[in-house]
Amino acid sequence: MTSRRTLRLLAVPLALGLFVAACGSDDDDDGGDGTTATTEASGDTATTEAEGGDTEEGDGSDENAGGEGDVEDQQESVEDTDTEVEVSENSRSYGGDVVYGLEAEAVGLRPWEDTCGSPCLNIQRAIYDPITEQTAQGEYQGFLAESLTPNDDFTVWTVMLRDGIEFHDGTPLTAQTIADMFPIQQAGAITSGLIEGAGLVGVEATGDLEVTYTLDSGNSAFPAVLTGQTGRVFEPTAAQSEDFISNPVGTGPFVLESRDLDNATTVVRNENYWLEDTEGNQLPYLDSIEFRPIPDEGTRLDAVLSGTVDMMQTLRQGTIRDARDAGGDFVLLEFQGNNTGGGMFNTAVAPYDDVRVRRGLTLMNNQEAVIEALGGTGISLPTTQWFSQDSPWYSEAVADAWPEFNFEEGVASLTEYINDPARSDGKGVGEPIDVELSCPPDPTLIAAMQVIEQVWSGSGLVNVTLTQFDQATHINNAITDIHQAHCWRWSSDEDPSISINPFVAPPEESPVNFPNYFNQDWFDAAIAAIQTADVEERKALYESIMLGLAEEFPIWYSGGTATMVMTEPQIQGINGWLLPSGDVGQGFPNAEVRWHEVFIAE
Repeated sequence: MTSRRTLRLLAVPLALGLFVAACGSDDDDDGGDGTTATTEASGDTATTEAEGGDTEEGDGSDENAGGEGDVEDQQESVEDTDTEVEVSENSRSYGGDVVYGLEAEAVGLRPWEDTCGSPCLNIQRAIYDPITEQTAQGEYQGFLAESLTPNDDFTVWTVMLRDGIEFHDGTPLTAQTIADMFPIQQAGAITSGLIEGAGLVGVEATGDLEVTYTLDSGNSAFPAVLTGQTGRVFEPTAAQSEDFISNPVGTGPFVLESRDLDNATTVVRNENYWLEDTEGNQLPYLDSIEFRPIPDEGTRLDAVLSGTVDMMQTLRQGTIRDARDAGGDFVLLEFQGNNTGGGMFNTAVAPYDDVRVRRGLTLMNNQEAVIEALGGTGISLPTTQWFSQDSPWYSEAVADAWPEFNFEEGVASLTEYINDPARSDGKGVGEPIDVELSCPPDPTLIAAMQVIEQVWSGSGLVNVTLTQFDQATHINNAITDIHQAHCWRWSSDEDPSISINPFVAPPEESPVNFPNYFNQDWFDAAIAAIQTADVEERKALYESIMLGLAEEFPIWYSGGTATMVMTEPQIQGINGWLLPSGDVGQGFPNAEVRWHEVFIAE
């Protein structure tokens, strides 16, 4: 990968009087453009993950140890295929229907309540607008907001909303709308933790369109909070109705028409959408989008190749590899950012409450073999932290601290626990530990988990049970703590505070502290990182948290997550949408499409 991204200065004044602080997370390639590689499916480029390859026997040998030389050799074969975002020069046209194949059904469409992975976010982005968005350069600008202005210590942020915006039901968007959303968000299963992590304690309408956000301590990265589920605007009165689940009301470019779970969710054009293109034409262009969950990767790819669907997403390296090899004139929009695969240990459950167990199992995780099983050799590199090597937040110190695969050291760490008469799992001295290793039933993920299982079981110290649950259940198990060793994806291309701060918050306060591990020093560092606008100081603080993860091992890593949106060539506007200011947006990180400017070229 080439290192083309640089840390952005904080407190950069932007168009429309917007004051932006703490932008420095332009983790997307080419200055954080969050985008993508645009290639034909001819197999002539390199990308990301994929399906099962050969698995090793886990016999204790370290011939696949994945040492420094192996990583360097692999890096030479990995191409950075993320390309600059570019606005299509083709003439826009109205009309047309698009069918989009998703990797799973959306858990739900309530921004405050439902955990959203990439499939869910694709649908939510059609229905709800955010208060802020990221540009291709990683800066935060207003979307529904016209401006954001902090006080001197970042404890109060004043947001001016754009005038003339209506919800799908005709209700006008006002500052009071945002204030009325806040109690619902405070009680939400998802946004409650995000609010806690952001330090947000009050939202008040201080004018017809002026919203004042009050924080319990400074948060220089607060504009980033308003891009996600906390900033996704819904109509609060409608939200209190049971009908909202089937009839969500946002301000977005599309309106929900029908939802048939596990079959199709269809949205249609919002005829009263507030945003126009640069020539004054009302958006959006499309008549409708049908989101069709197709969990099997091969079936989803075949659906595009056969014309059953017009486009698809994937977060699997193997599918990207197969799409490249498939031929045809399809457009592959590929992206690798900070998102990394791996897993977590539920430290509230024995034996994962003991660092000797977590360390031992992590040392016996052969990352390169797992990447091979995923089909990602030559596409993804082993990861050591929440930041990719071309991210401005990446740390060489953390990379050096994260341990390489070492079977013997892993055995030694587990043996110390197993022979401890006071071991936490209540089993007798010398008895193997019991581990449940869980992941969704995708063939490449199953192959990857089998690699890990074979090495752990091969030690003679671990009884491994493999379980598979559909993605919705898998996510729910994490939220409700019904998990032990649990595969997961970590990080994002937003400001680090968005993913890290709620992750290190006290488990009883943050539903997204999935490993249930709390370290006061990590939490203090995360809070300090949002109380300053100094980039290098913030980087050092997040580095300290990453170093802590390399000592305590509540999570483990495999490799960077490559993503792709594959489309028919006439579907355009995915890789080149604009913010209201006219600046180019960040594209489609993690295969999440912004729909307001997608069109079908004639």
